Amino acid sequence: MRIALDQAQNAWLAGEVPVGAVIMREGQVIATGYNRPITTHDPTAHAEIVALRHAAQLLENYRLPECELYVTLEPCAMCAMALMHARFKRVFFAAKDPKTGVAGSVLDLFALKQLNHHTQIVGGLLAEPASKLLRDFFSERRAQLRAERAARGGDALTLPVGQVIELPADEGGWPQAEPKGSEGP
Repeated sequence: MRIALDQAQNAWLAGEVPVGAVIMREGQVIATGYNRPITTHDPTAHAEIVALRHAAQLLENYRLPECELYVTLEPCAMCAMALMHARFKRVFFAAKDPKTGVAGSVLDLFALKQLNHHTQIVGGLLAEPASKLLRDFFSERRAQLRAERAARGGDALTLPVGQVIELPADEGGWPQAEPKGSEGP
């Protein structure tokens, strides 16, 4: 789990939510990963998935039944199902995730008897250092946002990307998919 915490620190340094993961087999590190959805523009690039992809490539198999995952935050539904599809033996996680955790916090997908594979779960391993890392990261993020807001004179936050496009409304006031008079396909 200490290696996973180091990976979480790498995520923080990259501007990502600090979550790290390590995959082991027979006591040997096979792959590591940390959160990368922002930097890779990939919503699936959670630490678990990044490590899982590396391990599957290295072992040349999409099934990893002798592997164990160590992750600093309780897995979400996407990661949990990927780990079960890969047939992981065990998952160890540090901090609980009361908003999206599915190893007991919000749901317990790993406990569903209807599923065809059952991965053992162990939670709370080095929970305090992992929780502190997350608290410190989000505290720093909130302070940065407050400082940016103050520098702009306290105005509302602007949208980080894109622009608002006003769609013409029909007679009932609902936006139309295409403006009137436009040529369809």
